[in-house]
Amino acid sequence: MRTTLPRRRFLELTGLAGLGLAAAGCSSGPSSGTATWSMWSSSPAEKKVWEDFGKYVEQQLKVRSVSTLTPSNGYPTKLDLQLVSGTASLVTALNGTLIPTYAARGAHRPLDDLIAADPDFRLDDFYDTSRRISTFNGKTYAVGFDVAPTVMYYNKDLLKKQGIPLPSKTEPMSWATFRDLAKQLTTPGQYGFTCAPAIDDLVSWIYCAGGNVMSADASRSILGEPEAMQALQFVIDLFVKDKVTPPIKNLVTESSLSNFLQGNVAFMQNGPWQVVNARKAKFDWDVIPFPAGAAGSTPRVSGSSFAIPSGVRDGAQLDLAWKLLKALTSTGALDIYAKAGRNNPARLSAGSAFQPPPDNLGIVQQILAGKLAGGHAFDVTTNWNQVKQLLGQDLPRTFLGQVSVADAINGLTPRLDVLMRQHQDTIRQATARKG
Repeated sequence: MRTTLPRRRFLELTGLAGLGLAAAGCSSGPSSGTATWSMWSSSPAEKKVWEDFGKYVEQQLKVRSVSTLTPSNGYPTKLDLQLVSGTASLVTALNGTLIPTYAARGAHRPLDDLIAADPDFRLDDFYDTSRRISTFNGKTYAVGFDVAPTVMYYNKDLLKKQGIPLPSKTEPMSWATFRDLAKQLTTPGQYGFTCAPAIDDLVSWIYCAGGNVMSADASRSILGEPEAMQALQFVIDLFVKDKVTPPIKNLVTESSLSNFLQGNVAFMQNGPWQVVNARKAKFDWDVIPFPAGAAGSTPRVSGSSFAIPSGVRDGAQLDLAWKLLKALTSTGALDIYAKAGRNNPARLSAGSAFQPPPDNLGIVQQILAGKLAGGHAFDVTTNWNQVKQLLGQDLPRTFLGQVSVADAINGLTPRLDVLMRQHQDTIRQATARKG
């Protein structure tokens, strides 16, 4: 039976209660039988990829394809409004960090029954990490279209200029070696390292140290435990003590990619999703595995997926939605995505389309397959946006040396624990309604 969520309750959960219910039915949308889907898109290059996806869908399904493209920053808010008003597309893209949020609300339907009834759909053709990211409470709520570990980009020209041997393409360097290199490569007007002053980047170091943001059952914060504290202190020291990073001009707009593309930064922490942008660099560069901490090289693995809103009606509408989701996550579609250099596709059978440059791009698939280094699926809660916002209030100040890591975490922990308890309540509610 289709899972539904009362509109008033959904408004409360999404923080849109003040908008009222007037939006319902305000748009009739495309005609019945049209393959509608939504996606974030913030550049001409991305728009071209999604246009090609639309053409592929029409060729495969023999129906009209209509995509709703929204800049990435505004996508979640727009999707919330569409879900509330009943104008959401048949298939919607979801960042992996938001899948638990929408699944717990009952905003998207489980796909297990559709997968089980379709002998032509092979879930085992998707990376294990992508499948983990796309599940909630033991059920599959989405099907991945990309998945990738955080890697370390490096400027070959800077290393060669200083006569420094290039790092191993496959063997992760230790944190001590990385720090020494970053310090050695920092000279007037040149820097050894850059990353974003935010939890999304810090968490890779935390995972490599054997720590986490939350306990295994996500009931409390463990950022104050030794492993996480060691990782946080290591990164903050790179900024404050070692001063191997470009000066932070604005904590909100600081961009590691912009810093790296200027050509005066040796190492940049980022994901393969930036390959298409890094190709604009006017210097020789490559990627290597993330530096290994006490737990090894196990950085954050992130991914995105397509899901079906719970408001999609059983019958012909759901049948079209499932066919559309399969088309959007098919090898053919993901080959388009990968060849454009957007990111590593979630399907194993489409991985070969994610081609160099850079020369060492193949390590992405090797890491995901467990053949090289490793990775850690991004652990999030059903209220991850709130967790992230809270961490974004005080933690970035440590990058400026305005507050110590210990003081920041001590102040954040009680408030994080409240959010963890709220997350547990949400899990219990979702379980009670079999969501």
